[in-house]
Amino acid sequence: MGAAEALRLAHLMLLPAGVMAEHLFDGEAARLLLLGNAMHADVPIDAAGSGVMGYLLIMMAQDGGFPVPVGGAGQLAAALVNRAQSAGARIECGQAVEAIDVRGGRAVAVRTSGGARVDVRRAVIADTSALRLFCDLLPADVVPEAMTRSLSRFTWDTQVLKLNYALDASIPWRSKSLSGAGTVHVGADHDGLIRWMADLNTATIPLHPFALVGQMTTADPSRSPSGTESAWAYTHLPRGMSDDASAEQLAVAVDLMLEKHAPGFTDHVIGKSIQRPSDLEATNANLHAGAVNGGTSQLFQQLIFRPVPGLGRAETPVQNVYLGRAGASPGGGVHGVCGRNAARAALAADGARGWPRRRLSRAVLSLATR
Repeated sequence: MGAAEALRLAHLMLLPAGVMAEHLFDGEAARLLLLGNAMHADVPIDAAGSGVMGYLLIMMAQDGGFPVPVGGAGQLAAALVNRAQSAGARIECGQAVEAIDVRGGRAVAVRTSGGARVDVRRAVIADTSALRLFCDLLPADVVPEAMTRSLSRFTWDTQVLKLNYALDASIPWRSKSLSGAGTVHVGADHDGLIRWMADLNTATIPLHPFALVGQMTTADPSRSPSGTESAWAYTHLPRGMSDDASAEQLAVAVDLMLEKHAPGFTDHVIGKSIQRPSDLEATNANLHAGAVNGGTSQLFQQLIFRPVPGLGRAETPVQNVYLGRAGASPGGGVHGVCGRNAARAALAADGARGWPRRRLSRAVLSLATR
């Protein structure tokens, strides 16, 4: 690209989403498209670096769309299981891991709460939150004190509230063009998004929430009978407010917002379930208080600062233990990339040929976390 063009690109990537939208587009509709996509992350649209989130999502949508698994999200997990088992993997579920035993700087075994012990031959890839791995599973004496201090200041993303609807007809949007969209951003314009983020950061239940709405039967006709709709709405609770009462209050506001933009919506709802932060954490202990992104996506906790300053990769202070979840860079929203990075790092560092990489990783981590 050349130095000048690279600098211009770097400048563009650091722009707040609102500023980027004004720089790139004259029309309000295009600007809102960028802002809505940017809000898939938890970075305020007036904060540096928020624009790149929306830019990348629109770029991917333009290139390949937003695909969904036919038959439901569980089919994606089933495909991954089949792929692993066809390669000889053995998968065991329902056993909570209690600790990782470390000897001589290497993990030697994983112990479960049921008393089972699994010896480690090559590596451990921890599909857990960063705090669960470093503060609970690994022995305290193998995690550098500086890393422990940094983890005490770890910032989670805002808690999620998800409402699931079964409707006996398509959603009756005021804007008829929305009837063919798999995902709809609804509830706020530029100024409304700033007010919504202010509510999230000041412990205020939003009266006018912004939500992502998925029309899953529209995207995948196998989800429900013809003429009906399987839909969900996804929004956030204020930071630090994950109690059920606050979730119920926000759920009412989401219903009112949907009724405003799709008059008659509630009359078509024949089934509804709410996934509060407590429900999300109960089904997956890694979703701390309903935070699904593994930690905030804001600049201060991205790249070389994720999950703590100086880490930024799957490697950990234990040479054959890797963090394979969204607490590692690049974080949540890039589904599977954190695990893939961890797997590649483990393979590259394994055996005699991986000795230089292991040595370099230890040196870098030692400098960064001392």
